[in-house]
Amino acid sequence: MKSISIRGALASLSLSMLLSSLGTSIANVGLPTLAAAFSASFQQVQWVVLAYLLAITALIVSAGRLGDIVGRRRLLLIGICVFTVASVLCAVSSGLGWLIAARALQGIGAAIMMALTLALVSGAVPKEKLGSAMGLLGTMSAIGTSLGPTFGGFLIANSGWQAIFLLNVPLGVLAMGLAQRFLPKDDPEKRADRAGFDVLGTLVLVLTLLAYALAMTLGRGFAPLNLALLLVAVVGAAVFLFVERTAESPLVRPAMFRNWQLSAGFAMSLLVTTVVMATLVVGPFYLTGALALNAASVGLVMSTGPLVAALAGVPAGRWVDRLGAHRSGTLGLLAMLTGAGILPAVPTGFGALGYIVPLAVMTAGYALFQAANNTAVLADITPQERGVVSGLLGLSRNLGLITGAGVMGAVFAFGTASHDVLQAPPEAIAQGMRLTFVVAAGLICIALAIGAVSKIVSRRLIASC
Repeated sequence: MKSISIRGALASLSLSMLLSSLGTSIANVGLPTLAAAFSASFQQVQWVVLAYLLAITALIVSAGRLGDIVGRRRLLLIGICVFTVASVLCAVSSGLGWLIAARALQGIGAAIMMALTLALVSGAVPKEKLGSAMGLLGTMSAIGTSLGPTFGGFLIANSGWQAIFLLNVPLGVLAMGLAQRFLPKDDPEKRADRAGFDVLGTLVLVLTLLAYALAMTLGRGFAPLNLALLLVAVVGAAVFLFVERTAESPLVRPAMFRNWQLSAGFAMSLLVTTVVMATLVVGPFYLTGALALNAASVGLVMSTGPLVAALAGVPAGRWVDRLGAHRSGTLGLLAMLTGAGILPAVPTGFGALGYIVPLAVMTAGYALFQAANNTAVLADITPQERGVVSGLLGLSRNLGLITGAGVMGAVFAFGTASHDVLQAPPEAIAQGMRLTFVVAAGLICIALAIGAVSKIVSRRLIASC
């Protein structure tokens, strides 16, 4: 009976992860259709995607902390409900503004789901099986990301753009039913309700993250507005640290970052997802401009990454259970470094295969690293802090994706030495790709160094005790 409950809990959490990742990717393929349906420009319609991502980035830590206070199971059910209702509102939107607002509401639900699935899984399965569970969640996230464009294109072609949002409704109802049935009820004695919710800290953090996310996503390059937003983000971060040090019930305890394993896990996650985003940003330009592939071929090549991640997720989790989190994470980073090192050295004459093989190696390494890092960060966290720590993990991932889109995109543009990447010759695009992945390899080396230092410090702290 216990094994059935664990499987049911994993099914509900996996479906929640699938829904939130599906919401990230499925709308992208519908942007041209939405632009035509609402007579809008691309700059306007891209907010259908940005509103969702900004809501997740700004609220994921707060959602995790709120789950620690009011109960993670209860808040997850609310999050799934919000996501499902928002999906209906997206489908019935009569104007672009209403659709963008509904997508922001959907992002709020997704932020809750992303933060609390990781927090709940660490309490729902035995510690010796935590790596396998993390691998399963990673697989579901990759499946959602890879199936989004495929499902989206099929649904739009056969049922209209509304169908890409209505797809979430039966899945959301199923996720709520499974969570209600199988997730263990919140234990009032283990909640962090002895402390209140840090409203001021939450507000400062949300505004700081919004400023940073907008700086990375608005326009191109480092325009005055982007630099001003970055400055706001830096000042906001300083204000947030001050507020948290003086708050009676801080959203994030500054002392938490004295834990080397936690801080290293967050930093490595940010660096690694920055590299992953580089493959998504640079890949289409390289395949189209340097290798002269058509749109269908580009889509097939780009699906390699999510497909490998989906296939590698569960085996990666089992490796973590057998080898340990640190060793598995190091192997994952070394695989990513190998792929990032090979990619710039492969001549364009190798064609698409010269891109697919290193990409597959990088993605498999990322699946192993992600399962190991999530396991290492959450394994020894007290139940009262699982929500906020899971939120911070999700935040580090999202910030990495946003930074990758902005910074690595700028590195690529600089490497092409062209004012307009779309008009750059194949040789220039290939050169931009090489520079991008040289930088990516450097970021992975930094992540390896952080992991090594964290391990050394942890061993010394254990020895001193």
